[in-house]
Amino acid sequence: MILENERKDNRIKSELLAPAGSYGKLRTALHFGADAVYVGGKHFSLRTFADNFTTDELQSAVNLAHSMGKKVYVTANIFAKNADFAMLKDYLQTLEALQADAAIISDPGVVYLAKKEAPKLAVHLSTQANTTNKYAVKFWQEQGVSRVILARELSLPEIAEIHEFVPETELEAFVHGAMCISYSGRCLLSDYLDGRSSNRGACVQSCRWRYEVRALNATNGQSEWLPLEEDGKGTYIFNSKDLNMLAYLKKMEKVGVCSFKIEGRMKSGYYLATVINAYRRLIDGGDLALSQEELLAVAHRDYTTAYALGKNPETVNYTDSQSKGDCVYIADVVGAEEGYVYAEMRNRFRKGDVLEVLSPDGNFGKSFVAEEIYDGKGERTDDCKLVQEIYKIKCPYVLQKGDYLRRKKA
Repeated sequence: MILENERKDNRIKSELLAPAGSYGKLRTALHFGADAVYVGGKHFSLRTFADNFTTDELQSAVNLAHSMGKKVYVTANIFAKNADFAMLKDYLQTLEALQADAAIISDPGVVYLAKKEAPKLAVHLSTQANTTNKYAVKFWQEQGVSRVILARELSLPEIAEIHEFVPETELEAFVHGAMCISYSGRCLLSDYLDGRSSNRGACVQSCRWRYEVRALNATNGQSEWLPLEEDGKGTYIFNSKDLNMLAYLKKMEKVGVCSFKIEGRMKSGYYLATVINAYRRLIDGGDLALSQEELLAVAHRDYTTAYALGKNPETVNYTDSQSKGDCVYIADVVGAEEGYVYAEMRNRFRKGDVLEVLSPDGNFGKSFVAEEIYDGKGERTDDCKLVQEIYKIKCPYVLQKGDYLRRKKA
């Protein structure tokens, strides 16, 4: 009993907030333990290349989340122009009618419009607003903003000072995922190089590109440019490492962070499942080392705590755009029956392969050998090579729809 009480006391109460770039990913996020999700509609979102949600899908998402005691926040976080406001008025009123739990907004004009035209709709201030001090938080609180999503550039002591100064305002902070090279995502690089505005939701992620520094060799009479490279792979001079605050969740909660935000509306369902699962298990009192190991299973850049612990010059990932994870994503679990699992194939596997289960329940981390496999026609097969074919595999565990199968790399 003492050990159980100690385990309960070690649990973290702050909200785990996950991204959902589509309705299917929303179901994945909820299945793997997110307390809330943030989504984008078809307009006014800073992720226009995500699938995003129609009005009907937004209503379904809100209904599903509320039936599970969870929340849905909807992004409307572009930097708006005059022409946007006629449509924005209707959109904000629609979100209020759908009973979305909040709208995530960057622009002061949109905040003003929301409070005037949709007064029952809670407003969360986007990280895009670049809130870096306690007086700014106080200002937004006086404008009716109930939560501020803090700039990633803040340290934990700075967050503590903000919370002490404005304790009535909820503070949300990113804990995991891709970092922007610019302050709180306010970047002109994409627009300059490719004509797509980051601040209007169309970022091409030009900071991930390989760049080249060149020097003109004039001393030997040659006129050609000589490339200067970090190494043979090139130089990724704008490419930030990925944020990973898993080891500091208790400290973040202690300084006043009420919501832990995971980045990634453009990431796959498998990625979301892996990351959410790792954070959920630690929040519920699980083992830190096991959760950290889990975060190495998916593709990621080198991890960093960014500026949470103070000044940090080691935030750029110079060597590559992204490293591969320790596991291969094999299949989505779409159903089960006694002794078998039905799995929609995503990467090729064969008879004899050891498959590992990714699940929010007690089957997590269990593995089994794929010995008996049937293809979509019901015929026995030893080689599963048809993408999106649903294979029936003999499995000793009762898996759920929404679980995943993966294989550890050799």
